[in-house]
Amino acid sequence: QVVLVESGGGLMQPGGSLRLSCAASGRADLSYAMGWFRQAPGREREFVAVITRSGDSTYYADSVKGRFTISRDNGKNTVYLQMNLLKPGDSAIYTCAAALAGALPTRPARYDYWGQGTQVTVGT
Repeated sequence: QVVLVESGGGLMQPGGSLRLSCAASGRADLSYAMGWFRQAPGREREFVAVITRSGDSTYYADSVKGRFTISRDNGKNTVYLQMNLLKPGDSAIYTCAAALAGALPTRPARYDYWGQGTQVTVGT
Protein backbone atom coordinates (compact mmCIF):
# COMPACT_ATOMS: atom_id res chain seq x y z
CA GLN A 1 0.00 0.00 0.00
CA VAL A 2 1.26 3.45 -0.95
CA VAL A 3 -0.30 6.60 0.49
CA LEU A 4 0.02 9.80 -1.53
CA VAL A 5 -0.62 13.26 -0.12
CA GLU A 6 -0.63 16.37 -2.29
CA SER A 7 0.04 19.92 -1.17
CA GLY A 8 0.75 23.32 -2.64
CA GLY A 9 -2.51 24.15 -4.33
CA GLY A 10 -4.24 27.49 -4.00
CA LEU A 11 -5.42 30.61 -5.79
CA MET A 12 -3.09 32.28 -8.26
CA GLN A 13 -3.43 35.07 -10.78
CA PRO A 14 -2.98 34.31 -14.47
CA GLY A 15 0.68 34.27 -15.38
CA GLY A 16 1.71 33.24 -11.90
CA SER A 17 3.39 30.08 -10.62
CA LEU A 18 2.64 27.33 -8.15
CA ARG A 19 4.55 24.25 -7.11
CA LEU A 20 2.64 21.16 -6.12
CA SER A 21 4.17 18.42 -4.00
CA CYS A 22 3.16 14.80 -3.61
CA ALA A 23 4.61 12.92 -0.67
CA ALA A 24 4.54 9.12 -0.68
CA SER A 25 4.44 6.96 2.42
CA GLY A 26 3.71 3.35 3.25
CA ARG A 27 5.40 1.08 0.74
CA ALA A 28 7.28 4.03 -0.63
CA ASP A 29 10.26 1.75 -1.25
CA LEU A 30 8.41 0.30 -4.22
CA SER A 31 9.66 1.46 -7.56
CA TYR A 32 6.96 3.29 -9.48
CA ALA A 33 6.39 5.92 -12.14
CA MET A 34 4.62 9.01 -10.86
CA GLY A 35 2.02 11.02 -12.69
CA TRP A 36 -0.07 14.12 -12.24
CA PHE A 37 -3.66 14.36 -13.43
CA ARG A 38 -6.25 17.09 -13.17
CA GLN A 39 -10.02 17.31 -13.27
CA ALA A 40 -12.12 20.41 -13.68
CA PRO A 41 -15.85 20.53 -12.84
CA GLY A 42 -17.90 18.80 -15.50
CA ARG A 43 -14.85 17.44 -17.29
CA GLU A 44 -13.11 14.10 -17.38
CA ARG A 45 -9.85 13.46 -15.60
CA GLU A 46 -6.98 14.68 -17.76
CA PHE A 47 -3.38 13.52 -17.90
CA VAL A 48 -0.87 16.29 -17.12
CA ALA A 49 2.63 14.85 -16.70
CA VAL A 50 4.53 11.69 -15.79
CA ILE A 51 8.07 10.87 -14.67
CA THR A 52 9.91 7.56 -14.70
CA ARG A 53 11.08 5.73 -11.59
CA SER A 54 14.60 7.07 -11.86
CA GLY A 55 13.50 10.55 -12.90
CA ASP A 56 15.52 10.45 -16.11
CA SER A 57 12.56 10.79 -18.43
CA THR A 58 9.34 12.80 -18.46
CA TYR A 59 6.30 13.26 -20.67
CA TYR A 60 3.71 16.06 -20.76
CA ALA A 61 0.30 16.80 -22.12
CA ASP A 62 0.45 19.27 -25.00
CA SER A 63 -1.64 21.73 -23.01
CA VAL A 64 1.07 22.14 -20.36
CA LYS A 65 4.26 21.46 -22.31
CA GLY A 66 6.77 24.27 -21.85
CA ARG A 67 4.94 25.64 -18.80
CA PHE A 68 4.88 22.74 -16.32
CA THR A 69 7.82 20.68 -15.06
CA ILE A 70 7.57 17.39 -13.20
CA SER A 71 10.44 16.22 -11.01
CA ARG A 72 11.06 13.84 -8.16
CA ASP A 73 13.32 13.43 -5.16
CA ASN A 74 13.45 9.71 -4.41
CA GLY A 75 15.38 10.34 -1.21
CA LYS A 76 12.37 12.26 0.08
CA ASN A 77 9.77 10.05 -1.64
CA THR A 78 8.31 13.19 -3.15
CA VAL A 79 7.30 14.25 -6.65
CA TYR A 80 6.78 17.85 -7.68
CA LEU A 81 4.87 19.73 -10.34
CA GLN A 82 6.19 23.20 -11.03
CA MET A 83 3.49 25.18 -12.84
CA ASN A 84 4.43 28.44 -14.53
CA LEU A 85 2.51 30.86 -16.74
CA LEU A 86 -0.73 29.64 -15.25
CA LYS A 87 -3.94 30.16 -17.19
CA PRO A 88 -7.57 30.12 -16.05
CA GLY A 89 -7.93 26.87 -18.01
CA ASP A 90 -5.45 25.25 -15.62
CA SER A 91 -7.96 25.52 -12.78
CA ALA A 92 -8.76 22.02 -11.54
CA ILE A 93 -8.19 19.51 -8.78
CA TYR A 94 -4.69 18.14 -9.27
CA THR A 95 -4.02 14.58 -8.18
CA CYS A 96 -0.83 12.58 -8.13
CA ALA A 97 -0.72 8.87 -8.80
CA ALA A 98 1.75 5.99 -8.67
CA ALA A 99 2.08 3.27 -11.30
CA LEU A 100 3.87 0.02 -10.47
CA ALA A 101 4.16 -1.00 -14.11
CA GLY A 102 5.09 0.94 -17.22
CA ALA A 103 7.68 3.62 -17.84
CA LEU A 104 5.57 6.66 -18.73
CA PRO A 105 1.91 5.72 -18.43
CA THR A 106 -0.65 8.36 -19.38
CA ARG A 107 -3.96 6.54 -18.86
CA PRO A 108 -5.55 6.64 -15.39
CA ALA A 109 -6.25 2.89 -15.56
CA ARG A 110 -2.49 2.25 -15.55
CA TYR A 111 -2.09 3.73 -12.09
CA ASP A 112 -2.35 1.78 -8.86
CA TYR A 113 -2.45 4.42 -6.14
CA TRP A 114 -4.00 7.88 -6.03
CA GLY A 115 -3.88 10.85 -3.73
CA GLN A 116 -6.87 12.91 -2.63
CA GLY A 117 -6.01 15.91 -4.77
CA THR A 118 -5.33 19.59 -4.23
CA GLN A 119 -7.31 22.47 -5.69
CA VAL A 120 -5.66 24.91 -8.06
CA THR A 121 -7.61 28.00 -9.05
CA VAL A 122 -6.29 30.52 -11.55
CA GLY A 123 -8.15 33.77 -11.68
CA THR A 124 -8.31 37.37 -10.55
